[in-house]
Amino acid sequence: MSANPHVFPEGFLWGAATAAHQIEGSPLADGAGPSIWTRFAHTPGMTVNGDTGDVACDHYNRWKSDVALMKSLGLKAYRFSTSWSRILPEGTGRVNQKGVDFYSRLVDELLANDIEPLLTLYHWDLPAALDDRGGWLNRDIANWFAEYGSVLYRALDGRVKKWVTLNEPWVVTDGGYLHGALAPGHRSKYETPIATHNLMRAHGAAVQAYRGIGKHEIGLVVNIEPKYPDSDSKDDAAAVKRAHAYMNEQYLDVALLGHYPPELKDIFGDAWPEWSAEDYALIKQKLDFIGINYYTRSVTKASDSYPLKASAVRQPLGTYTETGWEVFPQGLIDLLVWSKDRYGNIPTYITENGAAFFDPAVAEGGRVRDPLRMDYLQKHLKAIRSAIDQGCDIRGYMVWSLLDNLEWSLGYSKRFGIVHVNYGTQERTPKDSARWYSKAIATHGASVDDPLPY
Repeated sequence: MSANPHVFPEGFLWGAATAAHQIEGSPLADGAGPSIWTRFAHTPGMTVNGDTGDVACDHYNRWKSDVALMKSLGLKAYRFSTSWSRILPEGTGRVNQKGVDFYSRLVDELLANDIEPLLTLYHWDLPAALDDRGGWLNRDIANWFAEYGSVLYRALDGRVKKWVTLNEPWVVTDGGYLHGALAPGHRSKYETPIATHNLMRAHGAAVQAYRGIGKHEIGLVVNIEPKYPDSDSKDDAAAVKRAHAYMNEQYLDVALLGHYPPELKDIFGDAWPEWSAEDYALIKQKLDFIGINYYTRSVTKASDSYPLKASAVRQPLGTYTETGWEVFPQGLIDLLVWSKDRYGNIPTYITENGAAFFDPAVAEGGRVRDPLRMDYLQKHLKAIRSAIDQGCDIRGYMVWSLLDNLEWSLGYSKRFGIVHVNYGTQERTPKDSARWYSKAIATHGASVDDPLPY
């Protein structure tokens, strides 16, 4: 730590994050194949206003000016994902060199601007061709994913030194296979554990493949959300334990400890299979770091709701984002300390953290005032510093998101960006939060304690 208690640790990596399908647009350009999100968004009634990723932020064509924008904000790192179906249009086999070249140019441009790339292999956009073969329900997908990863490892490792296998596998299964709100839109208690397990087998296979090809670091990104009881009742306490196991322990336990939390058998009942020792050995690979995506907390009470026998309760006080999420930075501290104690203080990056608030139109003079987002970022950066002071090995912070973008099934109705995007003209305008964050980076966190410039 620096002698200045307000400054973050030496080497702390300041950046921003995006995802391929949310910003790139041109999903079928230059030989790319369709993904499950291309299909899902083009299915009537599946997204707000029928919004699709056909144009998004047009990053596929504007990547160079977007990197210049990152440089102007002082970003030291950029976390992005690659589109599997740009690289392998059928999911396996034939490599689309134009897709590889796109990401190669992006990485070179980042490095030329002293911005470190953090590359995520999977941020929800499974090739449609693989979904036709069962997708995450097909055990062969572990090998398919390792093949995909290996193509990129060979092309980019060395220039890319921080790799991520999966982004938020919980969302993939809960949204995509249990509740049907996200692609591929399934609703099955019986499919969900299978998809979970094959995601984690794929993660393990991709890490194994990296160890044979890559020379740097690889990790896993999960979204976690602290669960607090609605009352002191035993039923609420039991509901919290189940909800915590389902969301926060399910993926980290199997990746880092080699087993799933026992509560999953209670949650899924006869839908929860027994898995082989060989599967657990494949999943539990040595990781160089984990990424944690944090947005909010959940206050939980017992109920008969499916599948958790628990439900979230909205607290009457506090600030809420446009997505209905409570602003609760203490939850980030609690979870980081919990992760340190449970998993042995593995190096950790905050790989997503941010908020959707109502943003006014760009004002004369090119200003977008977003005081609530500035307040959110300030409070959560202070929370991270508090966790560091409590011994947590936090290596960096990626604000979500660099740009306003396609918020999945919510379409363009919610804006998370620190940079405003005019979807009609594609003009980018840094919001007040971007300017505030830029100063935080320039001062290595010292300015986080300054009063907000409302």
